[in-house]
Amino acid sequence: MELKSSGHTSKLLVLLAFCIVATTLWYTNNLANKLKIEEQKKVALWAKATKELSDMNNSNYDVGFVFEVVNNNTTVPVIQVNELGDIIAHRNINKPHTEDELQKQVKLMKRKYLPIEIELINGTKEYIYYKDSRLLQNLKNFPFFILSIIAAFIIIAYFAFSNARIAEQNKVWTGMAKESAHQIGTPLSSLLGWLEYLKENKIEQSVTSEIEKDLSRLSVIASRFSKIGSLPKLNKINLIPVLDSSINYMQKRASSKISIRLISNSPQVNAKINLDLFEWVIENIIKNSMDAINETGKIVVKIIENKKTIFIDIIDNGRGVKKTLSKQIFEPGFTSKKRGWGLGLSLVKRIIKDYHKGDVSLLKSTPNQETIIRIVLNK
Repeated sequence: MELKSSGHTSKLLVLLAFCIVATTLWYTNNLANKLKIEEQKKVALWAKATKELSDMNNSNYDVGFVFEVVNNNTTVPVIQVNELGDIIAHRNINKPHTEDELQKQVKLMKRKYLPIEIELINGTKEYIYYKDSRLLQNLKNFPFFILSIIAAFIIIAYFAFSNARIAEQNKVWTGMAKESAHQIGTPLSSLLGWLEYLKENKIEQSVTSEIEKDLSRLSVIASRFSKIGSLPKLNKINLIPVLDSSINYMQKRASSKISIRLISNSPQVNAKINLDLFEWVIENIIKNSMDAINETGKIVVKIIENKKTIFIDIIDNGRGVKKTLSKQIFEPGFTSKKRGWGLGLSLVKRIIKDYHKGDVSLLKSTPNQETIIRIVLNK
C-alpha cells in the first residue's frame, strides 16, 4: 500500500509541475505576442512618419508631430534601406554601426519579418527592416530563466533531502547493527563460559563440539553486525576458498533436493574484501535462492574475471522476480515472504556498494528457469 501511495503522489506532483510549466509558458507567450503586435504597429507608424519626412513637397503635414513619432521609437531596432539595398538610416542598433555589420543585421531582420515598403512621392521605394526589441526578447526568455532557477532549486533541494535521508538511514543502520552486536555478545560471553565449564567436567566431546560450532557461528554473526556499524578493513583475498566455504555451510542447511556448486575457470581469483561481510553477502543471496526454490532445484555460483573486474553470478531455477519488482528487491523492507523483514538483500547492497565500492543487481529472471543476481567487484 505504501509503494502504491508513493507512486500516486509522485504522479500527482509531476502533473502539477507540468501544469505550472504549461501555464507559465502560455501566459508569457500570450503576453509576448501582444507586445509583438504593439511593436509592429509602432514600426508601421515609424515608417509612415519617415515617409512624411521624405515627402518634402507636401505642405499639409505637421513636422513637429512627425519628428516626435520618429524620435519616440527608443526600443525597436529598425534599418531603412533604398531600392539598391544601401542603408539610409538606422535606429536602436546596439552593435557597431559599420556598413558590414548593418548589412548583417538586415539579413537577420529579413528572416524574422517582411519589411515595410515605403513608396516615395518621386516613385522610388524604400524599405524598413525591423526585429524584436530587447524587451520582447527578454520577455520570451523570461519563463525559461525562471523555470531554470526553479528547476535548479528543486534539484538542489532534492539532493539535500536525499543526503539527509541517507545520513538518517546510516544512523539507523549503524545503531541497529551495534545494538544487535551488543545484544548477541552479552549472552554469548556467558555461553562460552558455560562451554568451558562443560569441558572441564568432561561432558561427551561430541556434545561440546556441536555447541562450540554454534557458539563460533554466533561469534561470527556478532562480529558481522559490529563491522556494519564501522568502516571495515579490506584485505586482498582469494575468493575461491571463501566461496567454497560459504557454499559448504549453506549446503548443510539446504534441503537434500537442492544442490549448490561453484564454477570457476581459475583456482585463484583475488579481490579486496572484508571476509566476514563478504561471506554474509554470499550466504544471504544463496539463502534467498533457496527460499525461491519450491522443492527440487539447483544453485550455481559462477565467478568470471577480466583485467579490472570480477563478476560473481548466483544462479537459481526458482520462482524468479517479476519485472515490475526488479528494482525494488534491494530496498529495505521489501520481501515476498509472509514473515520476512526484507533486510537480507538490502544488507547485501549496502555491503557491496558502500563498503566494497562494487555493484549488485538482478541481471536476469525467468520464472522456474533462471534467475541471476550479479555481484561486481573491482580488482
